[in-house]
Amino acid sequence: MIRKQIDYFNVAQIAGSGQCFRMVPEESGGPAGPRTETESGWYRVISGEHFLRIRQENDIIEFDCPEAESGFWQRYFDLDTDYGAVIQGIPEKDRYLTEAARAGQGIRILRQDAWEMILSFIISQQKTIPMIQAAVEALSEAYGTRRTAADGQVYHSFPRPEQLSGVSLEDFKNLKLGYRAKYIHAICQDAASGALDLDHLAALDYSGAMEYLTGFYGIGTKVANCICLFGLHHIEAFPVDTWIQKILMREYYDGRKYRKIPRSRLCETMVRDHFDTGCGGILQQYIFNYERNVRSRRD
Repeated sequence: MIRKQIDYFNVAQIAGSGQCFRMVPEESGGPAGPRTETESGWYRVISGEHFLRIRQENDIIEFDCPEAESGFWQRYFDLDTDYGAVIQGIPEKDRYLTEAARAGQGIRILRQDAWEMILSFIISQQKTIPMIQAAVEALSEAYGTRRTAADGQVYHSFPRPEQLSGVSLEDFKNLKLGYRAKYIHAICQDAASGALDLDHLAALDYSGAMEYLTGFYGIGTKVANCICLFGLHHIEAFPVDTWIQKILMREYYDGRKYRKIPRSRLCETMVRDHFDTGCGGILQQYIFNYERNVRSRRD
């Protein structure tokens, strides 16, 4: 058992942040649904072939994993980044963002596997978080490698491209992926053929990665931004969906300032004006958490 005192870290907030789909309350034994905490406080986290049990008491975090795995999880949870400095850098005049950051200050941008994020966020289109969790788990159980953790728990690693290269479109459809099945099938074929080069992708900067990713079938701007942020750790990436659009319009739209901006470029312009700090993706997560877990309950 490894115990660390960590500031700006909240296990439940990270698990419910919408960036990871295999970090679930341990008692569920699978997709977590809307719950964000358990009586025991333990969560299980699976990343690729790695398995962790984690829980928190105040600012003390317990990592139940072999000592040899501690370095992996140190990097995974981005523990070397000063999130306090990010929050302190928010302009005082931006009261909305200041409040959102205060409410979600335990969130960190995880350093997840790019291939897992590619498939996970293709799956995520038009799905709720519990539905994404269920689909990712079903894919892993069907085609990942069966493993046993140090404490005896059985889990399945996320399937690598070579494990999915021979899976048919019909087989993907049988996993209840709907219209996303054809996107998953295509990207697996691209990975198998080398058209999708994950090493090349990892070497690209943010703009290069966006251009590269959006060249593949089924990957639009929003999904590409999620992959860049959560799979490549380009923390300047700022995913915008319809929900974030509404927030931008409500909190940051200035009719006089933006009257000449075409509607197709309006959100892009507001993001650049208000979140172009080099860590916009962290700020986006504060907003996402605030709207989903604070304002929605308060209203």
